Amino acid sequence: MSRFDCNDPIPRDPRSCDALEHIIVPRARDIGGFEVRRALPSTKRQMVGPFIFFDQMGPATLEAGKGIDVRPHPHIGLSTVTWLFAGQIFHRDSLGSALPIDPGAVNWMTAGKGIVHSERTGPEERATDKRLYGIQSWVALPKNREEDTPAFRHHGADELPIISDGGVMLRVIAGKMFGESSPVETATDMFYGEAVMHTGAAMPLPPVFEERAIYVVSGQIRIAGDLFDGGQLLILRPGDHISIIATKVSRIMVLGGEPMEGPRHIWWNFVSSSKERIEQAKNEWKTGQFDIVPGDAEEFIPLPER
Repeated sequence: MSRFDCNDPIPRDPRSCDALEHIIVPRARDIGGFEVRRALPSTKRQMVGPFIFFDQMGPATLEAGKGIDVRPHPHIGLSTVTWLFAGQIFHRDSLGSALPIDPGAVNWMTAGKGIVHSERTGPEERATDKRLYGIQSWVALPKNREEDTPAFRHHGADELPIISDGGVMLRVIAGKMFGESSPVETATDMFYGEAVMHTGAAMPLPPVFEERAIYVVSGQIRIAGDLFDGGQLLILRPGDHISIIATKVSRIMVLGGEPMEGPRHIWWNFVSSSKERIEQAKNEWKTGQFDIVPGDAEEFIPLPER
């Protein structure tokens, strides 16, 4: 039996919009020759499960001598994960972590009560033309874990489960999907995966959690009769069994979890269930109370004026 058992891969119900709650088309913005598309948070939806921030970076080609230089900056109340399709970013943080993020690998950084990190293009990568393409996401922590001790965990590409079946290759980044579990430790039950689908391939997305979404990175997929191109975040209705059909070679991200126990406040790089806690973090960064990043302590991003 197929691992992805789609009993009816081409749904016959013409009411195709019933499968979706929202369609979010992130606006692209140029940050100095580098395009970023932000899907979450949006005016239509703040979170999907614990996912509160979701950006597509690139695809971009950075010329030799150039790269990205995200100077040290703070976070509270969340976990961050940068998932790359191409390129490399060098990560450093105030715990002393210092290693590259490569395609297919996971650097899962939990800010908890406060962490500082930087993301830069390394010297070797900077020496030649290079591509950069991927997804940056933030996962909000539950209220009882917002003040956890900061932590960093790295998992190489060979540690993550891969399910290949019927023209679909699914990599389980976090959580459990189709009986396979990622080694990434998360603060809440959730799922996060990347699927590459050949033309005509089908993959179900069962309603294991109340909140689920599909981000179409590239290609084109069909759900319940409707076609969706790259650069769209599809928020699914709770409880519906759906099938994802690739009408072209496609790359998608699938994500979700149970609803959080209330909304979150977001200000700059801070996420919290408490406005007062964010004000405290702002003051701590402004007055230099956060830890420094070893090996990258000469620069930092100042607290924004607003």
